[in-house]
Amino acid sequence: MLKFYWSVGKDIVERQFDNKYGSHFYENLSRDLSTALNNKKGMAPTSLRYAKYFYTLYSPLFENHRHDAENLVKPIPIYRQVAEDFELLFCIPWTHHQKIIDKVKGNSQKAIFFVRKTWENQWGRGLLMNFLDTDLFERQGAAQTNFQTTLPAVESDLAQQLLKDPYHFYFAQLKESYSEKELKDELTNKLSQFLLELGKGFSFVGREYRLSVNGKDKYIDLLFYIIPLHRYCVIEVKATEFDFQDIGQLAGYTAMVDDLLNTEQDNPSIGLLICKEKNVVLAHYALSRVNVPIGISEYELERQQLPEELQGSLPSVEEIENGLNK
Repeated sequence: MLKFYWSVGKDIVERQFDNKYGSHFYENLSRDLSTALNNKKGMAPTSLRYAKYFYTLYSPLFENHRHDAENLVKPIPIYRQVAEDFELLFCIPWTHHQKIIDKVKGNSQKAIFFVRKTWENQWGRGLLMNFLDTDLFERQGAAQTNFQTTLPAVESDLAQQLLKDPYHFYFAQLKESYSEKELKDELTNKLSQFLLELGKGFSFVGREYRLSVNGKDKYIDLLFYIIPLHRYCVIEVKATEFDFQDIGQLAGYTAMVDDLLNTEQDNPSIGLLICKEKNVVLAHYALSRVNVPIGISEYELERQQLPEELQGSLPSVEEIENGLNK
């Protein structure tokens, strides 16, 4: 059915049928197709309009690369990726495509990004809508890192794409004045939501993970393992603005993990500092002299937290939704 919609959209665009036959074109086409195919399901005028949007949105991505690829003796990775992306268009439900089309406002790169994510993570429609309503496309791979100088080229690109900036901790229920411990409590108490925000491939190892050297104990805020990269990820969470000493602490923890936890099958670990805010210039200086792979990102809470005296005095999101449904 998806390939049929693609072909219908292609014909409409290339032959400019909707321009030639006026405002009732889609209604007439819907009626004719339903009669010809003896199938009313999926032949609604709205679906046929989406077929045009479907082709218009994605065809520029693939048409340009197709002509270039035909002139190559040997395919190179970028064209294999394009071919795989094209096949993915026909592997997610039509209703998902409609939601993506509605939200991306003609941005083809953003659209194919969400197609990939839907397929990779097997998102249902509700989960897709949740991520479409955030700026995931803009945040993905946006962390400030030194990966280009501390990791091999291919690995640095993969690691970069796994980190975001900022991280959305919208699920955290905190008072206006919250402590670092309270923030970390929320992250671990709602671990499934935290893992969802970190992204596919992150596996939780432990909180306040203890490492001992020469009788000295050090405690890592949060330790994860990134399965696709075969490396640990040391995460330090700061409820304050980034400062230079944060990097020194994180670099030390990362080096200890490499020495004490890594096996022959593990790649060198990376560090991730998630702080309330950062000065980009200071972060650049801090990262430029560190030979350990580290990223720095900010986090965001959903909204300005209520004053403590008002906590619990307003209805919850669920109560508002129930009221609206009634």
